[in-house]
Amino acid sequence: MCGRYAITSAPEAIRALFRYPERPNFPPRYNVAPTQPVPIVRLTESERHFALVRWGLIPAWVKDPKNFALLINARGESVQDKPAFKNAMKRRRCLFPADGFYEWKTEGGRRRAFHLRKAGGGPIAFAGLWETWIGPNGEEIDTAAIVTTEANREMGAVHHRAPVILPPEQFDLWLDDRSEVAAAAGLIAPAPDGSMEVYEVSSAVNKVANDSPDLIEPCSAPAEAEPRKPTARQKRVADSGQGSLF
Repeated sequence: MCGRYAITSAPEAIRALFRYPERPNFPPRYNVAPTQPVPIVRLTESERHFALVRWGLIPAWVKDPKNFALLINARGESVQDKPAFKNAMKRRRCLFPADGFYEWKTEGGRRRAFHLRKAGGGPIAFAGLWETWIGPNGEEIDTAAIVTTEANREMGAVHHRAPVILPPEQFDLWLDDRSEVAAAAGLIAPAPDGSMEVYEVSSAVNKVANDSPDLIEPCSAPAEAEPRKPTARQKRVADSGQGSLF
């Protein structure tokens, strides 16, 4: 799954990759957490645009968000069928700019944090879904979730799920709501083996208040080469279509 991630590239580098007209000037973020405002890229009148939304999707039909589970991830295998995601999958797909994300692995009673990023570094795009929730007093909240799939070889060494990472040549198909939803769903797949690098980082990332460059610095040996099998709890969380903070 994906419960924390980082956006560290310069704003112009991200703008060059996603090709939106806005020129937002935002600082690097090394520990993005659910419910925080996050940047996404979506289509408006057939053009890409930058927007800030809340990370944690609220379907339009929800009456009271306080009584609704936090949906930070959308399981890719069921986004066309799950009531919380199927409308967004048809009409409101987006991209999450990022430079990497974090996962945790428990070994010997100790929880180890890992950073996962594109081999060689640089900005990447997570597939996402967004919705606008309108409250009883007319208030509007734009929210979004990251689409996940099976992890590739490198990422599977830490966790069996990972964000869907789209290459630039797939951006248009994913974003365009005029395309057949089945064609967009066909992009939901693990990243190619060898395309990602994984390394252990400090447990300081566990605290949301920590947000500094040292969070993505390697602190130990790289993750093991062979993927581990998911625990029973991980399978239950994955099947629910939700993620957790850790």
